[in-house]
This record gives sequence, structure tokens and C-alpha cells, in this order.
Amino acid sequence: MLPLLPCCILTVNLTTGEIKKEDLNDAELLKNTLGGRGLGTYLYLERYDQALDPMDERSPIFFAPGSLTGTHIPCSGRTSVIFKSPVTGRFFKTNVGGHLGAQMKFAGYDMVIVEGRSEIPAYISIVDDEVRIRDACHLWGKDTRETNEILRREYGDEELQLACIGPAGENKVMFASINSSIYNTAARGGGGALMGDKNLKAIAIRGSKHIKVADPERFEKAVAHITGKMRESDGVKNLSDYGTSIGVASTNSVGAFPVRNFLESSIEDVQYLTGQYLVESGILKRKIGCYSCSVGCHRFSKLDKGRYKNTYCGGPEYETVNALGAGCGTVDIEAVIKANEYCNILGMDVISVGGVIQWLMECKQRGVVDDGIAGGLDLNWGSSDTVVELTRMIAYRVGVGDLLADGVKAAAEKTGKGSEAWAVQAKGLEQSRVETRSCFAYALAFAVNSRGPDHLNTECLAEFGGNDESIQLIERITGDKKYAFPHTTEKRPEIVRWHEDIYAASDSTGVCAFPTTAQLWLDEFDLAELLSAASGVEITSAELMAAGRRTILMERLCTCMVGFTREDDVLPKRLMEEKQGEAMHDSAINSPAIIEPMKDRYYALHGWDVKAGVPTAQTVQELGLGQFLPKIQKYVTLP
Repeated sequence: MLPLLPCCILTVNLTTGEIKKEDLNDAELLKNTLGGRGLGTYLYLERYDQALDPMDERSPIFFAPGSLTGTHIPCSGRTSVIFKSPVTGRFFKTNVGGHLGAQMKFAGYDMVIVEGRSEIPAYISIVDDEVRIRDACHLWGKDTRETNEILRREYGDEELQLACIGPAGENKVMFASINSSIYNTAARGGGGALMGDKNLKAIAIRGSKHIKVADPERFEKAVAHITGKMRESDGVKNLSDYGTSIGVASTNSVGAFPVRNFLESSIEDVQYLTGQYLVESGILKRKIGCYSCSVGCHRFSKLDKGRYKNTYCGGPEYETVNALGAGCGTVDIEAVIKANEYCNILGMDVISVGGVIQWLMECKQRGVVDDGIAGGLDLNWGSSDTVVELTRMIAYRVGVGDLLADGVKAAAEKTGKGSEAWAVQAKGLEQSRVETRSCFAYALAFAVNSRGPDHLNTECLAEFGGNDESIQLIERITGDKKYAFPHTTEKRPEIVRWHEDIYAASDSTGVCAFPTTAQLWLDEFDLAELLSAASGVEITSAELMAAGRRTILMERLCTCMVGFTREDDVLPKRLMEEKQGEAMHDSAINSPAIIEPMKDRYYALHGWDVKAGVPTAQTVQELGLGQFLPKIQKYVTLP
């Protein structure tokens, strides 16, 4: 039986072949970081040179399951993956579900850190206490589906869990994903490209041990309490039945569904992109749950007929049907599923793939390029078969795919002719499919996000006031339920900061963000009780939220140490300068007049210097990170 403390850190150096196991028996460190994302960020800040190029062989990749991952807490199967992004040039956190983290914990490891670069293709084999670096030449060039099949056959174990890359990672596509057993992805930021640069095809993990909690009776009582809350939540059934694309039709109906590269906000015949249609058409074959999750929001879909007959994939999710569908001007669900399958098995982030294809289609619309750049493919909006073929070309860097594979920022800079204006990105990251001109907490959250403009650092769904739970939460955060309304800038900084804190705490404990930031049946009081009972380290809800804020601070320090400041906290040019065409309110633009005052308040709430957007030395001290000040001051002068 494995207790939560001490936690075991496994470091594998692919250059030297060194394999090191280290026990951290530090209750105070667990309390201050919560494990997972928080602990990984702490160790990244403590042990590594922030100035390293992402592709420097000394740059690490962290695989950090949450502190509660491996227990039977509902929805606790998440793993954070931490690295310096090759596309943004800054600290990056992404997160993946499935069963990877649980198997890592069952093998006895709370974190795996990979350093170095192998001379030949390699994979890391972790089977309980046996850790080896193995030859992966026979896997190189294989897609993620083939890689899983080969290694599971070689090990004679269908439960073997992989974190692997496909051809896109091998070809260093800047938004290549790390895939956990095919369909769960640490998708954003280019972690797959870093694995490809390290000649690391996969990490294969299998454990046979079990997690021991400190106070079983108290723990079971806490689990029973939140399980009851989960069963009473209206949002759980809908998410389980229809997945994340349940909200497609309603978002489209209010003009907040990005279409044609954010030029429009709704599309006709949107019903073909909905989760309901997947069910009614028979395309959805089954629901899939991550470890310890009975909700099963993940989809498994297959086409039984049509031009892409026998295509099958995970999803498609909300982001997928928008990025590869409506964003490209099509509601052709068959083509969306085929392009999604390519992203799954070739290993790419669907949001970024959709973003670069949409940019190219707009380049055609505006006369910057013609179909010849894509070998004669039809680049007009709605050309769904073109979306499929471009997805494959990007993964293999074929033709125009080589230009797109470096991301929309680089593609626009290379192409010029004003195309930067419709490259919907900030900080080098393509924006996820949220219409931030319709909701200002999201707009602020996207602007200050350490990753770039997307929703997986701060999910502010409560600002819409869509149900009683959301309204009550907004009242608790701001003091008045009138702020459960998205078309105002008032109290948005307070809403964003609370959601940042709980999201970081969720990631660090390994709990899915849906229960804590979307469905709201799991709160900071529940998380604190669960972690206290499981670890034996008494943690209050206030301390848990402070640990989340500490993680946000550490991530901000990592970005400031490589030169990023307030000036970089912006949104894509289109969303800051062009009004949303079908908006429900008059101020449907993320202009400086709207964003900058919110940033002032946001920085002040965090105790950061308002002018520079840089944490102050006093705040670093107050949050218990004063030991890092000498290192930080070598890179940046803190006020």
C-alpha cells in the first residue's frame, strides 16, 4: 500500500541514461503546493534554468498526476504535463485525463521528470519498481493507435498506459500533442514536439500497488458526501448524455459560436455539430470515462457509412466541432470526425489545427494566397474535404502543411501581406473557441493566462449565471448576485481570480475541472476535506485556495523571468479591434478601454505591480516563496 506521503519523484535523463528516484517527505510542501501541477511548478522553478530554450536537451518535461489521483474520488484521474512551450516560449501547463496518472501512482511515482535527448528513438518503460530506457526504433513513424497496439502486445497487457506521440510530434509540429492511450490528450502548447525533439516516442506505465489513505473512515465519509452532490447535479446527466458539445446549439443561438475564423458568431444547420445529433444519428458508439469517473463525458464515435466509412475517433468535443467545423465554415460532421481522427492518431491539438486552417482560408478569401499554395485544394470556406487533407499535410509537414505546422503566428509573420490581422492568436497560442467579446470575465482570463488565450487555466462559466449554483457562487465571490451577468466589466477580476485559484487546486489534486468550475458540485471545502483525510495533513479551504494562488504566482514568475510583462497580456488582434457582428450587447469588443482597467484591478488583487504586471517581492515573500527571490532577481527586477 502506498501512502500519499512521502511522494516519489522519478527523474529519467535520456542523454546520460541516469534514472533517479527521490522521496519528498515534506508535509508543508504538500500543504503549500497540493501536489500535481502545484508541486511540478515549484520544482520547475526551483531546479531548472528558466532561460533554457524549449528545445535545449536540458529542458524538462514533467508528468504530474494529482495528489488524489489513484484514489476512488469521483473524477480524480487527471495528470498535469509541464514544460516550456516551443510555440509560446514560456512556461506551459497542460492536463490530460484517462488512466495514465492512476497507473503512474500505482507504480509508486507521484511525478516523472524527463530530461536530456536520446541518440536514437527511445521509450521509457515503467513497471512498478523497474524503470528502463528502451529502443523505440520499431515504433518511430507509427501513429498513436499503432504504438499502443504494438506495446500492449509486446507486454501482453491491455491495461498498459502510454503517454506517446504520433508522426506530428516526430516531425516537430509546434502544436503536436502528447496522447494518453490514443484519445486523451495533453494537447496544447507543443509538448509532443518536445518529446519528438528528445527522440522520446512514449512512456509506458503499469503499476500493481494501491493507494493508502491516512484516515479511511473520514475519507469514505467525504467521498460519500460529494458522490451524493454529484448525483443531484443537473449538469452531470446532460454532460454524460451528450458530452461537451451539448452546448453547441445554445451557444450558436445567442451568437457566441465562432464561425469562419471569428468573423461571424453563428452558422446555419448547426444541429449537425451537436452532441444530440451524435446520439440520434447513431454515430456515437459509447461514452468513455477517465479513471474513477462515472460521468463519462468523453465520446467514442464511428462512421458506419459515407465517404469516410469506418473512421473512428475519440469525441468529437465542443472545441473540435468548432475548430474543424464551424470555424472553417462547415457543418459536415463526417469530415470533422475524419479530421479529428487524424488529430488523434497523428498527434495534434485540434484547436491549433483548426486555427491555422481557418487563417489560410481567410488568406484565400482576402486574395493573399490562391489554391495553388495548397496543391490545388479548394481553400474556400466550407471546403470540408480540404480540412481533412490539410490536417494530414500538417502532421507530415507536406507542402503548405510545413508552413502551418509552425503555428498561426509564425505562418502569418512569414506570409505577411497583413495576414497577422486575422491570425487569431496571442502569446503564440491559437485562441480556443470561446467568443470572448460576449463575456468579459473570460476576456480577462484569456488575456492574463500564462498559456495564452484559452479556457483551460480559468473556466469562468459561472459569470453567465446559467443556474442557481452559478448565481450563488458569483454572490459568494463578489457579494452580489447581480454580477452573474457576462456583459459587464464590474467584478470580473474577482471572478477570474477565484476561478484561477480553484482551477489550480483542481489540477494539483488531480480532480477534473468540470465539477469545480462548470457543474459546481465540488467546492474548495470538499477538496480540502478530501485531501486532509487522504494525506493526514490538515488543510483548510482557505489554505487550499492560497495554494492555488501560489501556483498562479509561480507560473507568473516563470513567465516574467523570460521577459514577459503586462504588455504581453493581450488578446488576438481581431477580438480587440473588431466588434462582434451578432452580439447581444453594445460593447462587443475586447478593446483596451475594456481590458486595461480590468487588468489594473486583477494585478492589484494579486499583489502584483500594476504598471508592469510583475509580482512584487513583498507578495513573493507573503506567499512563502521568498527563498526563490535571489534566483528570480537574476532574471527580472521585482518591484
